[in-house]
Order: sequence, then C-alpha cells, then structure tokens
Amino acid sequence: MIRSLFSGVSGIRNHQVRMDTISNNIANVNTTGFKAARANFQDSLNQTLRGGGAGRNPMQAGTGIMVGSIGTKMEQGPLQMTGRALDLAISGTGFFKVSDGTNEYYTRDGSFFIDTNNNIVNSSGMKLQNDGGDMVFDGTVASLSVDKAGLVTYYTTDDPNTANTGLSIQVFTFPNQEGLSKIGNSMYKYDASVTGEPEAHTPGSDGSGNLESGFLEMSNADLSEEFTSMITTQRGYQANSRVITVSDSLLEELIQLKR
Repeated sequence: MIRSLFSGVSGIRNHQVRMDTISNNIANVNTTGFKAARANFQDSLNQTLRGGGAGRNPMQAGTGIMVGSIGTKMEQGPLQMTGRALDLAISGTGFFKVSDGTNEYYTRDGSFFIDTNNNIVNSSGMKLQNDGGDMVFDGTVASLSVDKAGLVTYYTTDDPNTANTGLSIQVFTFPNQEGLSKIGNSMYKYDASVTGEPEAHTPGSDGSGNLESGFLEMSNADLSEEFTSMITTQRGYQANSRVITVSDSLLEELIQLKR
C-alpha cells in the first residue's frame, strides 16, 4: 500500500509537469516563431519481488512514473501574410542567426527592422548575421525587397535610382535541431555536443527552405491537440489522486484492525 501511495504521488507530480508544458504551449499560440513542447513519460524503477531464471519469469512491481524528456516540436508553423518586406518566414527547415555583439543565437522569428546605424536587427536589437558577420546597408534605405534565395535588393535615399545587391540573407541548419535550448524571445542557443555545428545555407538550397518576404511564421502549437492533451492529463491527474485516496482508505482499515 505504501508503494501505491508513492506511485500515486509520482503520477500527480509528473502530470503537473505535463500540464505546465501544455499551458505554456497554449499561452504562446499566437507567438511568432514559437515551437511547442511535448512532455514524454517513462516508467520509474521497478522493484523485483522475485527474480527470474530456470524457466521462471521475474516478478516485479512498478514504483510510478517520471518525465523522460520534454522535447521541442520543430514542425513548420503556418505563415501569416504581413506585406512588409523585412518580415521574413522560412518555408522549411533552417534558422536565422542573430547576435548581441557577444553571443550568437538562432531564431525562426523573422520580424526584422533597420536601426539608426543601418543594421538589420530584430525586435530585441540583435543584429542579423550571415557568414560574413553583421548585415549592414551602405546608406539610408529608401526601399528594399528580398527574394526567395535571400538576396536583398535595396535603394538608398542618396541614389534612389541605383539598385544595390551586396547583401544576402542566409539560413542555418543543425544535424539535431531538436537539441537546441530555448532562451526566451523565440530564440535558441546551441551546444555542439548535442546539436552539432550550425551549417550556413543559401535559402532554398540543401533543403534549408525558401525565404518568404512579407510573411511571418506563427506558432506551431495546435489548439485542438493541446486541449486533447489537457483532457488526458487532467484525467491522469485525477486517477492518480484517486489512487492516493484509496490507498489511504486501505491503510485506515489496517489501523482499525488494531482497535
């Protein structure tokens, strides 16, 4: 009975972790570039009551569950049209690289702007990067366009009749993109021992995905899936609560025998 109590407690504790994951997915259902997470369970230690051997199967009793992993679902999110040239979505795999001057991060949030120094930056002020470093316009931009291969064509206020094509946006892929760590603001950092080293690509090459100017990738959290998971998680939580209640009743009956 004590074993069943602790199994019930482990079920409640870990179903709460799953509910926390689901609630975060739902909270970010409209977050640009957000990738939903999924909590996976695995059984905990099994206590061997009788060993196997000589044609006899082992007899074991489980001790509950534990969270095996909380993985990130990297599937493509839906694209929302904005009509703004520096709103960029990657139609396929790949990430944009941004830098705060010290550290480099990766993101699927393609909402970019031009700062006072003519750098392309995101909403946090981090500069968009390619293999050559910061992406900086040569002059104040009057208008621009970005094609599916990432080539930026722009006109400056000083020479509005001459097209400039010196900038090219790249996307970056990882051998194990699900190993990226979330740091907030729809950005990720990598650990080469987990994800492998980032590889730079021209958009549309090597399966890295085309760039779609005038679009943003929305969250890939599916409300119907999340609410279904919420229902099963709630029922699992309730069932484990019931296990604790029943185990307590059995212990109470045992105590009554003494009286």
